[in-house]
Amino acid sequence: MPKAIKGVLVECDPSIKAIILKIDQERHDYIIEDLDDQTLVVKESMLASLKLRLDEELANTQQLPEESGSE
Repeated sequence: MPKAIKGVLVECDPSIKAIILKIDQERHDYIIEDLDDQTLVVKESMLASLKLRLDEELANTQQLPEESGSE
């Protein structure tokens, strides 16, 4: 018998989706279905955890603005 899983539709930029796919590759805990270039269905119970992991990844990859010496 089929089993239903509650999901949340997530629409994002392709670059953010690539990071989410990378996070999910480790244990396949988050994504239910990859729909297109900008849309995923994510497990509702894992959404908060995914947001935290995504924030961590973005903080690690984000470049800090350079300070200008012309003050």
